[in-house]
Amino acid sequence: MIFLTNKLEFPEVSNANSNGLLAIGGDLSADRLLLAYKSGIFPWYNKDEIIQWWSPDPRFVLFPNKLKISKSTKKLLKQEYFQFTENKCFKKVVNHCASASRKGQSGTWITNEIIDAYVILNQKGLAKSFEVWRENLLVGGFYGVDLGDIFCGESMFSIVSNASKCGFTNFVNKYANKYKFIDCQVYSSYLEQLGAMEIPRNKFINYLNSETIKNLHFTQ
Repeated sequence: MIFLTNKLEFPEVSNANSNGLLAIGGDLSADRLLLAYKSGIFPWYNKDEIIQWWSPDPRFVLFPNKLKISKSTKKLLKQEYFQFTENKCFKKVVNHCASASRKGQSGTWITNEIIDAYVILNQKGLAKSFEVWRENLLVGGFYGVDLGDIFCGESMFSIVSNASKCGFTNFVNKYANKYKFIDCQVYSSYLEQLGAMEIPRNKFINYLNSETIKNLHFTQ
């Protein structure tokens, strides 16, 4: 097991174990998180655990041209049943994601430490939220890290049927020409139904080697 120090660096992702766990320790500073995402690594751990850094193989991603849109979703989008905004209430979206009930999970990995860290990323222009509204009520949304030509999704929530699905579909359609793909990190049957698929980690890392991502820096 590789333990991180205060030095701002990560081991090569090829050092990750079979489950994708690469290293533990370090911190959630904005600089470290930026380096992590640019390197194909993300934090994921439970409350009261030491920080864990992951780079799974294969990686679960969604290419915009592979998006599967159901008839019911198309109908709701055509009817403009939901309204969509961006970065209107980032922390509120993250808090909703943290409190969302998930099948097979008794708690959440989105701790106060995680929330504070990603709020700072949002303030620096790296993390973004996408909101779904119905009659002026926030009913769904998701957040993630914007690497310029790849969006790294972190978590989503929905408190009414089809809210997150419509929000995600609207997002993918809107930015189909901006993002090469959406990084969904690890497999989920929900996102598979929307068209997400697994790709080898080395292929994922190759996508991260674009000049756009190499030169990515904070706007503030």
